[in-house]
Amino acid sequence: MAPIGTLWSSARQRQTKVILSVAAINGLELHQIPVEFGVTNKSPEFLSKFPYAKIPVFEDSEGWTLIEGAPIARYHLLGSNAKEAALIDQWIHFAEHEIGGPLWGALGFIRYGFSGPFTREGFDKQIERLVRALTYVESYLATRPSGYLVGNSVTLADLVLAGVILGSASVSLGAAERAQYPLIFAHYAKVTEDERIKQYWSTEDFVEVAITGPQTA
Repeated sequence: MAPIGTLWSSARQRQTKVILSVAAINGLELHQIPVEFGVTNKSPEFLSKFPYAKIPVFEDSEGWTLIEGAPIARYHLLGSNAKEAALIDQWIHFAEHEIGGPLWGALGFIRYGFSGPFTREGFDKQIERLVRALTYVESYLATRPSGYLVGNSVTLADLVLAGVILGSASVSLGAAERAQYPLIFAHYAKVTEDERIKQYWSTEDFVEVAITGPQTA
């Protein structure tokens, strides 16, 4: 099968893991171009197609382009009807903003500096937001006999949730915290151990003890 298009990305990005998983589930091939951030995405060739210079980005075989991870993945894996599609979108947005948002806020304090100088109060507020969102997802999964967020098989919502959970477990959810969310981590295992996509996922970056203070990258 000929590739449906080209993906410029970094293998470490959770968005890349989601996109490649969607392609694999749908039996689609992508031509991948690894990006050296700050070099590849600043080249004239790249900027002529994607002037905002963010990754991941996608170009199909006809030259049509997309930026941002979720729309690229969504292009290939939506629900079977309007209500399912709406629920999938609901959970994509919830995962990205209610879990991914405070995760990045916390990282901004302890690693990258974009949240400003580290303060315990500011950091703890991000963790409170994260805990509130995780508690909600845990309770919702208790109502899902299938173990999936929507329907009876993996959707884009499950993959996006897995992506932000991977990030959270690599920073803010140590072993003690993970034990408080057994259904979330059962969901992570169910989704990521699928033979078609497990090459893109792992638990190797999970921390044993949550990171709660400033560190260097």
